[in-house]
Amino acid sequence: MMSDPAVVVSITPDLALDLGYTYAGGLGVLEGDKFYGASRLGINYYVITLLYRNGYVEYEFDDKDNPIPKPQPQPREFLNSLRLVDTFNVELRGCGVEVNAWDYNVGTAHAVFLEPRGPEWALKLVDRIYIEDTIEEKFLKYVFLARGAVEFIRRNIGLENVRYIDLQEAYAAMVPIILKIPGRYRLIIHTPGPWGHPSFPNELFRRETGYQFIENPVVLTSVGAAMAYEVFMVSAKHFDIMRKVIPQFMDKARFVTNGVNIERWMDPEIRLHYERGSLTPDVLKSIRGRLRKELLSLIKSRKDVNVNDDTLIIAWARRMTLYKRPYFISRLIEEGDYRDVLFVLGGKAHPMDKDGLNYMRKFRELHRKFNNVVYIHDYDVEKAKIILKGSDVLAFTPFPGWEASGTSFMKAAINGVPSIASRDGAAVELIVDGVNGWLFGEDVRELIDMNNDPRSKEIDEREYEEFKARFAQVYDLFNSDREKFHLIGLSAILSFASRVDIRRVLREYYPDLVRG
Repeated sequence: MMSDPAVVVSITPDLALDLGYTYAGGLGVLEGDKFYGASRLGINYYVITLLYRNGYVEYEFDDKDNPIPKPQPQPREFLNSLRLVDTFNVELRGCGVEVNAWDYNVGTAHAVFLEPRGPEWALKLVDRIYIEDTIEEKFLKYVFLARGAVEFIRRNIGLENVRYIDLQEAYAAMVPIILKIPGRYRLIIHTPGPWGHPSFPNELFRRETGYQFIENPVVLTSVGAAMAYEVFMVSAKHFDIMRKVIPQFMDKARFVTNGVNIERWMDPEIRLHYERGSLTPDVLKSIRGRLRKELLSLIKSRKDVNVNDDTLIIAWARRMTLYKRPYFISRLIEEGDYRDVLFVLGGKAHPMDKDGLNYMRKFRELHRKFNNVVYIHDYDVEKAKIILKGSDVLAFTPFPGWEASGTSFMKAAINGVPSIASRDGAAVELIVDGVNGWLFGEDVRELIDMNNDPRSKEIDEREYEEFKARFAQVYDLFNSDREKFHLIGLSAILSFASRVDIRRVLREYYPDLVRG
């Protein structure tokens, strides 16, 4: 493999390529966008992750609309695209575990997938992404990722050739414990929420690494941030919120607002006109007519719906979990004021997320009950491309303070689809209310416990009423002044495209490697 003194290594539990099921949500898609972006920029880039033979999760529904989870086997096309580049041993649970390292290569970028060859308990560790039976299994999964990544770097890249080692989320923070070279790491924190800051009993660390931490349990974010020379947040607001969460590490913290890969997410015809400076309202209107037809083709493969050119299509499509507030869109549907609007719902939950599963059930019920509701429960990268391009407006509704950045509204915007967004994540940086989208709610800059803090219900009620009022405004604009509506979509493209381009993100992470 290539040796170069300017190699970037990114270690992540989650990676979404354009084929395969090695991701669960936004982190994986972002890391996939960086991978493809690095390739286009000619960066010598290695992203290291795990090969999950049974992917993440698929669902089918029983006759009572209960979602039934099942494995998501990797497609043969994906597995055939991988090239075995190394086999080596790491130690886990006091045993030698043989590891296959598989490479997926695009230009100067390499996606390296680590897979144990045995024994059976080791195979089970990485069978599926973010799905484990015990806390020890979860712990060993990320020790395996760290040990495998470190050994791969030593054998195939050479530590002397590595300029950056980036740890994506706390799950990768085992790496400094294994590599034991100070000052070589940067930690990127992708969420303020507790699910992104796992903790483990210190006894597991003692048994597996020999370290006897004072803390019990040991929080991986704290370990990673302490051993990193830089800590990144992924939006300006996220940075502000994390001041109150990890104040002891803010002296070495900064933020790089997330972005998206334009080539991957922007319609090629829109991109061509944008780059030529020929994207006029009439040109955009024509292109959006085609994108709408592509979306309707997907919708009609799931359900026979009656729509025409005057039907407003609104999408809510995210990972299904409580803080994304799927109940905002379900409540709007059930109140029944907009029977002439087509609601496109998308998303699936982690199989242990009870709230998420309940909203999958609710969305399925709405799909069956209302002729103007379609639920795409098997939402993935390819369907996201169709939905985020073909809708008229996107609902982006996270509870304030809980969304680190969000990128779905960026992907929609660069295709002329404005969002009705809560004031959270990167939306507060990018959306100008009434100009390139619409904002509602409060700009809360603290983590409010959604389950136990009485303020959460008060905020929800106020913000739902604002969301509903904003939607009524958008509905009226769409029906009374279509030209102005399309101008807001055009403004979204023109104001978002350069600011959310993944090339800008990579330039800010690697200023000495990306110029211009």
